[in-house]
Amino acid sequence: MDKQKMFTIPELTKLFFVHTKLIAKTTLEYKFHRSLISVAIFCREMISIVTMYLIMIRFVSIKGWDMNEMLFLYSFLFISYSLFVFVFAGIRDFDAMVQSGELDRFLLRPLGLIYQVIASRADFSATLGHGAVGVILLIKTAGSVGIEWNLRNTLAYIAVILGGTVIQASLFMVSSCFSFWTVNTTNLRNLVFFNARRFAAYPLSFYPGVIRYLLIFLLPFAFVNYFPSLYFLNKPEVSILGGWIPYLTPVVGAVLFFLVYTFWKFGLKHYSSVGN
Repeated sequence: MDKQKMFTIPELTKLFFVHTKLIAKTTLEYKFHRSLISVAIFCREMISIVTMYLIMIRFVSIKGWDMNEMLFLYSFLFISYSLFVFVFAGIRDFDAMVQSGELDRFLLRPLGLIYQVIASRADFSATLGHGAVGVILLIKTAGSVGIEWNLRNTLAYIAVILGGTVIQASLFMVSSCFSFWTVNTTNLRNLVFFNARRFAAYPLSFYPGVIRYLLIFLLPFAFVNYFPSLYFLNKPEVSILGGWIPYLTPVVGAVLFFLVYTFWKFGLKHYSSVGN
């Protein structure tokens, strides 16, 4: 019998918020320290924004993308990532759980493993740091690029953010799966996620075909920000791809998460304790 079936969805939801509240209390015990981390993250990410700004004021536009459009594209990455580190920080830190032996304790509890991993972490500092950058970029650019925030566009935007969050969680989970065999997956995580995310900061049209295929089919960051941006900015490519682009992002996220979760269950069957 599946252990998680012992609990109803409302009970699991309530328990998740209890965990989040406890994490928040722990975080607030060191308000100044956590605030400094948020500020440091904000300043670090703003450097990349300033770099892009300096490039754009020199070239005005690149392949039909002006400064505000580029910053709007970038805002998707920050906002969806801030939601990711709030909800799925446990997946990000999974290799640390394996190394410390925390995973072994999870396996003895009457809850599903993936639920416990997700509920055990919430990175408030990173959420605030990345979220602040994303919101500033959105406020700065959403009006200037001519987006009409009607009901359809608002729902499409929410769908994109949620779908982009799940896509990023799934990509992090890929490296987490290898922790069942190798324990430490930091280098793989950087290769799979952060390096690909740097490419996603710019439109796909900037890159040669091999990188485009990589960001569409293998590491689908294109669905996190590029394809949604085409829709909201009403770029010419939208007439070819169709107005359903924003709603494809959560579909890609769901399919990717299912595939990775299948691999996760396979890895769990081959896990042996680290002995801590």
